[in-house]
Amino acid sequence: MARYRHYDDFPTHFSQPSVQLLRQNAEKSMEKAGKSGKLYDPVIPKGNSRNICVSWWGQAWCSNMERYADYASRLGRGKRYISSGTILDLKISQGTVNAKVQGSRSTPYSVSIQIDPLSEKKRKAITAQCSREIRSLEDLICGRFPDSLKNLFLERNGLFPGPGEIHMNCSCPDWAVMCKHVAAVMYGIGVRLDDNPFYFFSLRGVDVDSFVAQALDNRVESMLANAGNVTERVIPEDQITSLFGVL
Repeated sequence: MARYRHYDDFPTHFSQPSVQLLRQNAEKSMEKAGKSGKLYDPVIPKGNSRNICVSWWGQAWCSNMERYADYASRLGRGKRYISSGTILDLKISQGTVNAKVQGSRSTPYSVSIQIDPLSEKKRKAITAQCSREIRSLEDLICGRFPDSLKNLFLERNGLFPGPGEIHMNCSCPDWAVMCKHVAAVMYGIGVRLDDNPFYFFSLRGVDVDSFVAQALDNRVESMLANAGNVTERVIPEDQITSLFGVL
C-alpha cells in the first residue's frame, strides 16, 4: 500500500464519497470491464449493513476480524463500502485473495490479501480436538458442532487467522495498514464463505477432506483403544438374564 497522506486528513466530503457516487462509479466500471472482456465476480451480501454475513463460517470470519483493535478504526468504512456494492470482483485461491474495489475515482483499486497457512503444529492440535466433536464433513461445513469446538476455532491461535497472519495491500494512496478498500474485501471474504465454506480451508492451506478424514480416523482409533474398558453403561452378563428373562 502506498504511503501518502492519510485520507482522514482531508475534508469529510473527500474521504466519504456518497453511496450514490460509489454505485454510479461501480456500474460504469462493470460496464467497461464487460466491454473489454474481463470476467468480474462482484460480491453481493445476503445479510444487511449490520450483519453482512448469514452463515456460521461467514459470521465467524467477521467476528474474528472485528475483535482485533488493529482493525477497529477502518471496519466501519469497510462495511459501508461493501454494502454500497463496491467490490466488483473477488477471487480466492490458495492463501490469496485478489479483488477490485470501486472508490471515488473512476478506476477501481486493486486489493490483494495474503493469509499464512495453518502451521502443522496448530493443525494437529485442532484436528485432535475435532476428532471428539465432528461427526461428518457436512457437519463441519454447516457449522453444526458444539460451542466448545466453535470457541476453539475462534480463540487466539485457533483456526481463524490473527492480524500477524494477514498481509494486505491496496493500490490506493492511503498509508493505513488497513484502508477502507481492504476492510471491504475482508468482509467480502466472509460473504464468499457464506456461499462456499471450503474457501476458508483453502485460505489456510488445509485440505478439508484430509482434515476431516484425520479427525474421524482419530475418533475410530480412540474408540478401538477403549473397546475393552468396562464402564457403568455396560450391563454385566450375569444381570442380563434377570433383567430381560433371557435363558
